[in-house]
Amino acid sequence: MSIIIITAIGSLLIALLFLAGLLWSIKDGQYEDEYSPPHRILFDEKKQKNK
Repeated sequence: MSIIIITAIGSLLIALLFLAGLLWSIKDGQYEDEYSPPHRILFDEKKQKNK
């Protein structure tokens, strides 16, 4: 029974680490790309050249 508690605490710690990393990357501005999404379609290369 104690192994279930240990694995639950371990998985919660890992989940909190991933959440902290996500929040840190959002706060750092990694996902704020305002230029390329509207212009991506203009410069898209054809991916199926030989079909």
